[in-house]
Amino acid sequence: MGFQRPCHPEGRAILRNVAGQGEELFVATDVHYPETGGARAAAVVYADAAFSRLAQDRIELVPEVQPYQPGQFYRRELPPLHAVLDGLTGMALLVVDGYADLDPDGRPGLGSHAHEEFGVPVIGVAKTAFRTATHAIPVRRGTSSRPLYVTAAGMPRADAAELVKGMAGQYRLPDALRRVDTLARHGPATGQGASCRS
Repeated sequence: MGFQRPCHPEGRAILRNVAGQGEELFVATDVHYPETGGARAAAVVYADAAFSRLAQDRIELVPEVQPYQPGQFYRRELPPLHAVLDGLTGMALLVVDGYADLDPDGRPGLGSHAHEEFGVPVIGVAKTAFRTATHAIPVRRGTSSRPLYVTAAGMPRADAAELVKGMAGQYRLPDALRRVDTLARHGPATGQGASCRS
């Protein structure tokens, strides 16, 4: 399996190790909660671990979600993730918006719960620091001085950080994460063929 954009020599080995052999898919997800209620879950599916070869956009509207409960965010987020990932086979890696674990002792966050649910390595990429997540690895990309905070479940944190450094895109936020955020907030642009099963 080739990689079009391995940004770091160390990252290339990590990408190959995660990718393995065969047709595996690398997925980034996000969920948005409109003021009108429910949730819009989005997934962007790539054919390579550098997230440079887009295979599919997926969007799912979920009419009802649980209310937010502090410390229980995963209970609200997992059902929309299940909805948007339903029927997807060959997933080798999942990237979520947030933390895999919330402290150095391993208190599970969304990523840990997603790892248990989907049975694949999960990388948590957070845009802001969480006070107890002192173990998160700060990753600076592009020319930004503001880091992303990387945690992982089912793979070493250091490997996850190298993978995030090597993800396609020249800005602080990798292209795949920018794309999935836009899809979750706004849905597909007019004329684009996202797979919507709502």
